[in-house]
Amino acid sequence: MREQTEVVPKKLDSSTQLAVDRTRLAYERALMAWIRTAALLIKPALLFGILFSVAVAAFAQDPNPNFKEELDQETPQQQKQEAQKPDAKASAGDLAKATQNPVASLISVPLQNFTDFNIGPFDRNRNTVIQAQPVIPIPLGQNWNLITRTIGALVFQPNIAQPNQGTFGLNDINPSFFLSPANPGRLIWGAGPTFLIPTATDNVLGTGKFSIGPGVVVAVQPGKWTLGVLVSNLFSVAGPSNRANVNAFTLQYFINYNLKKGYYLTLAPIITANWNAPSGNVWLIPVGGGIGRIMRLGFQPVNVSVQAYGNAKRPDNFPSPTWQLKFQIAFLYPKRPKG
Repeated sequence: MREQTEVVPKKLDSSTQLAVDRTRLAYERALMAWIRTAALLIKPALLFGILFSVAVAAFAQDPNPNFKEELDQETPQQQKQEAQKPDAKASAGDLAKATQNPVASLISVPLQNFTDFNIGPFDRNRNTVIQAQPVIPIPLGQNWNLITRTIGALVFQPNIAQPNQGTFGLNDINPSFFLSPANPGRLIWGAGPTFLIPTATDNVLGTGKFSIGPGVVVAVQPGKWTLGVLVSNLFSVAGPSNRANVNAFTLQYFINYNLKKGYYLTLAPIITANWNAPSGNVWLIPVGGGIGRIMRLGFQPVNVSVQAYGNAKRPDNFPSPTWQLKFQIAFLYPKRPKG
């Protein structure tokens, strides 16, 4: 019988062993980076799935039996009165007009998900995982309302210089206040200050500056249409000297056409300008639109929509997305505020 010999592994010299250790460490780091990236992407994917499911359910189901009043059954006078003072029995037409009026006496809590596609040399995607934008009217006597709107979001900001990795956290919070007539005529309007509070959890997620500026909204609602524009400009007034100053302009025009059964068509792109940027890098101008529906989930009125926008004008030298996809579900509370 042949005697079995034991194979003794050959010991590597120090330089080879060092190379092996470095290679193993590089693989371990790459694996951990992949795991972290996957974990960040799972969150927006789950939210996307939830919002998409709600949207599909909204567009698929028939209206609630107690939700039969529609926009085309209402007189223009009823539309104006109900849009300004919606009550707990508001119909689809009532709520469509009220939700499209930025200064209506309607409490709403929109939850939105944005994805900005194809940023930088590696075509990275920026995801606003969830953006909350509660709108609360506060009556100031019989003639005036103060409309408060506060925007805050959890964001995944990719490292656009790398094919993976990025930063997840809270961005700057943007509260706005609009003083508006409680009983406007044909022209609906509101005006007041807007602020940017440096609450971002990482430098790449915010400006680092406290900013303030004016905001104005104007709208009309003839028949089944809502036409309007919201304009603001923020100027930094405090913050670290090593952070860039803020001089940011925002213009959102909105065009809505209300259909039967609570459906509506919408165009509401947000045009922005950075006045401190070099020539050719100031404007970001999207074009597009979407479809939505006012409906009920049980007893809760909601506004669901999906919109897509392509950026027709982008900064020449600054990395920016080519297009954006937006999902929204807004919880509506059509109860007349007590004066």
